[in-house]
Amino acid sequence: MAEIKAAQSAGFCFGVDRAVKLVYEELEKNSGKVATLGPIIHNKDVVDDLKNKGVRIVDDLVCLEKGEKAVIRSHGVGRDVYEYLESNGIPYIDATCPFVSRIHKIVREYAEKGYYILIAGDRNHPEVQGIVGHCGEKNCFVFKDDTELRDFFSKNYTKLEKKLAIAAQTTYNILVWGECLKVIPEDKENILVFETICSATSKRQSDAAKLSREVDAMVIVGGKNSSNTKKLFNVCSENCPSYHIENADELYSLNLKNADKIGITAGASTPAYIIKEVQNTMAEILEEDINFEEALEQSFKKVHTGERVKAYVAALNNSEAIVDIGTKHTGYVPLDELTDDPGKKPSDVLSVGDEVELIVTKINDQEGIVMLSKKKVDELVGFDNIVKAKDEDKVLEGIVQNVVKGGILVSVDGVKVFVPASQTGVGRDKSLEVLLKQKVELKVIETNESRRRAVGSIKAVSKAQKEAAKAKFWETAEVDKVYKGEVKSITSYGVFVDLGGIDGMVHISELSWSRIKHPSQVVKTGDILEVYIKELDQEAGRISLGYKKSEDNPWEKFKNTYNVGDVVKATVVSITPFGAFAQIIEGVDGLIHISQIADKRVDNVNDILSVGQEVDVKITEIDIENKRISISIRALLENSEEAEDEAED
Repeated sequence: MAEIKAAQSAGFCFGVDRAVKLVYEELEKNSGKVATLGPIIHNKDVVDDLKNKGVRIVDDLVCLEKGEKAVIRSHGVGRDVYEYLESNGIPYIDATCPFVSRIHKIVREYAEKGYYILIAGDRNHPEVQGIVGHCGEKNCFVFKDDTELRDFFSKNYTKLEKKLAIAAQTTYNILVWGECLKVIPEDKENILVFETICSATSKRQSDAAKLSREVDAMVIVGGKNSSNTKKLFNVCSENCPSYHIENADELYSLNLKNADKIGITAGASTPAYIIKEVQNTMAEILEEDINFEEALEQSFKKVHTGERVKAYVAALNNSEAIVDIGTKHTGYVPLDELTDDPGKKPSDVLSVGDEVELIVTKINDQEGIVMLSKKKVDELVGFDNIVKAKDEDKVLEGIVQNVVKGGILVSVDGVKVFVPASQTGVGRDKSLEVLLKQKVELKVIETNESRRRAVGSIKAVSKAQKEAAKAKFWETAEVDKVYKGEVKSITSYGVFVDLGGIDGMVHISELSWSRIKHPSQVVKTGDILEVYIKELDQEAGRISLGYKKSEDNPWEKFKNTYNVGDVVKATVVSITPFGAFAQIIEGVDGLIHISQIADKRVDNVNDILSVGQEVDVKITEIDIENKRISISIRALLENSEEAEDEAED
């Protein structure tokens, strides 16, 4: 006996169900004075029933009768139809499927922005004709498959000066749509792609495709003119023999005897009673009890605000995730309900096909839309992690979301953690705005589980890191060891250098071999210096650093170059009551005692010498150990006189 499997989703979609109900409701109010602009749906049984109740079908607006209320069917219409109805004062009911209305809004908006619109679909289908009517007939191109789209890009794209916006008919074949996406040029800077295939349609097609791979034959129930039912048939035909029937009577003409496993699904325009008839008839033919009604009921399940639901990601774009929650609604998760990270896109958080837990934040039954949040679920799970992190003294990472009174709010695993200003590490003279949208590390220092509140500290992480760095430093530090560090601050007596979490000081005398009045003459804050340890005092936490290099010591250069008796040129750098100091080489000065300035008595040094004056001197004494050099001008004068006397003799 054959095994019967029902597709997980089947039957009336939200838009069709809504349109049919609107017509039946109007019939009760208006005593049969109702006319639909074309068949309300592509299902003969439903259309015939409405006709029997007095509903007229008109193909032209001029055919509307006085007192008759027009109904715009779920496929939607172009702008010109609305304009005609309103300008002629004709009352109407707009039963356009909300998902179709969304496409109208998209193409109208982007056409007005100067975009050229590409529409994936059947150009003869009323839904596509309605979409064209919202973007301008000369401002769009309808393609049926990837071949036509490829042809468009090869022949027209380079000539087209406009940007492109691409959307698909709500009932478009998801397999063909996937092939179309591969045709779009990789450089999509000027091309926007909108995921507009109805999630119910997408879900119905994916469920049917999956089932058709598991069975020997598929039966697809729906109107012969129904686009979405045809798509179901095409999808299933890829995998197994498939049969498109309109009602239960057609089952008798099918040859299903050799099929051990039979799958069954139904199009969006197939009402529940027809599905039930097919179910009963197939059960009679195959003597099998099909639990199709249960599967159908599942597709109509209800959701409530605040409910936690499981969903499957159907599509992603730059601003939202479109998900299937197993109802007749389309679920949307805006980017700001997916993540707090401003640098991420929906595709960085989720992938198509992912199963994800969400919380319902808003339901619009009229439009068939449910708004959901991943962040709220993350927050529930995240707070448990926050409490655990506090107990374990763990470092967490988050994004600064807001600057508030008294501090900042950091999003950690979807939980808002308050960090007081005093715990941010930002100085009192600086604005907390510098942290906004920045990634920070923090520790949780307080939690209130009943109110689900947490307080954190960025400063605690910095402090812990510094303590760890200090401990590591003292483990390996030794005199003469060389480090590279950043100048953190400058004082009149020296500079403090960060050695990696711990500071050492370079005294002013260690910055240069030359005399300097202030450390800023040599370095500035932020400079990277190569320093070495001169002294260590771990108990006091003091580290003395050296910066001057021994090979640059001018006294060593002097010792290796000059001797007592050498005559050199020197420049007067300072004058004192007892003489003058003159620079022999940079960093080495010699003293010209007042008695050695001239070959006569000198009472005031300034009478003979001035700062900046270059003089010839003789080195008379060198004391390298005490860094003292005596030089003399007089010795040269005396030598000159002696030479003259000898010449006269």
